[in-house]
Amino acid sequence: MLYPMLQAKIHRAAVTDANLQYEGSITIDEDLLEAAGIREFQQVQVVDINNGARFETYAIRAPKGSGTICINGAAARLVQTGDLVIIFAYCLFGEDELARYQPRMVFVDEKNHKRDGARQNP
Repeated sequence: MLYPMLQAKIHRAAVTDANLQYEGSITIDEDLLEAAGIREFQQVQVVDINNGARFETYAIRAPKGSGTICINGAAARLVQTGDLVIIFAYCLFGEDELARYQPRMVFVDEKNHKRDGARQNP
């Protein structure tokens, strides 16, 4: 049996842009993708803390250190620049993998840069 479990979370990132005309996705600073272990084009769930909107999309890479969190396509209607979001990635784990399972948690500062001391598990 496989269990869908939280793989990673980027917590309280600020939306830096919302681009309605883009084909779709969420553009995330490459530093944050690496810290969370989220792969480009991987499915993610986004939750807007400000208004409660939830949607699924896929991650694409923004330049390292840019602090970019850009919601693209139709989902851009669900957020405002400056809103805080939580980005979740899930993965399927087998029974034998659960004993050593630990999600990665990435916490960011006000510029969407990884905070020192954030809990990041291998």
